[in-house]
Amino acid sequence: MIQKDIVSAYKIETVKPILEELNGNYFALLVDESFDVSRKEQMAIVFRYIDRMRFVMERLINIVLVKDTSVSSLKETIFNLLAQHSLSPSTVRGQCYDGASNIQELNDHFDEMTTDLLHGIACLNPINSFSSFDIRKVMRMTELYPDDFDESNMSILENQLASYIVDVRDVDERFSDLNGLCDLSKRLVQTRKHSNYPLVFRFVKLALLLPGATASVERAFSAMKFIKNDLRSQMSDDFFSGCLVPYLEKDVFDKISNDVIIKTF
Repeated sequence: MIQKDIVSAYKIETVKPILEELNGNYFALLVDESFDVSRKEQMAIVFRYIDRMRFVMERLINIVLVKDTSVSSLKETIFNLLAQHSLSPSTVRGQCYDGASNIQELNDHFDEMTTDLLHGIACLNPINSFSSFDIRKVMRMTELYPDDFDESNMSILENQLASYIVDVRDVDERFSDLNGLCDLSKRLVQTRKHSNYPLVFRFVKLALLLPGATASVERAFSAMKFIKNDLRSQMSDDFFSGCLVPYLEKDVFDKISNDVIIKTF
């Protein structure tokens, strides 16, 4: 049907700028499952990443019918989605699962929010003039990121942390009014200090990627009940997904021209 092809084009062109904004950088996965009105189990997959303006973004990439809830099947579904968009599982740097607890082993660095991880994030927070900063706790956090911090750059990181905290806490007043990690990330870029302390900046970005809840996924399920209701319970899964993604990411969809949609169609 022409209608289904048009809706498919809507979804393709909505996801495309999101992936362009991601640009192959690290991201976190937010995944959850819920039954729709026809009692089909749907899995929503959201990407959490840092955009070019250093804002933390959470975007719905797809909602997929789940026929088999085994660990291997759920992981295969996610890996297939990543492959479809030319993304590697190695770029996943955080995960948050709720109903989809079967796949929490997707990235074994983050099976649980460990004490070291929570302390490390708190140490990076700029609130109250970096009052919680502790180099030792930040360094312990590197054990959770062996792919990002190997032995060869550990001493470099420690030296950068020592110089960084003196710079941003005691010297540069532009860092005195920050309210969180997102503000810190943007200020580091604005002042070009992200290039002076690249390993510290990497830590800040990794901390920002860690999701604490699946609020964006729950938003997808709320919209699901609106789009696929009792009167539209027989719509196909592809058509349903094609409607849901542009609906939820309407700020992205609104910027897409009709000519682009027609070309994809």
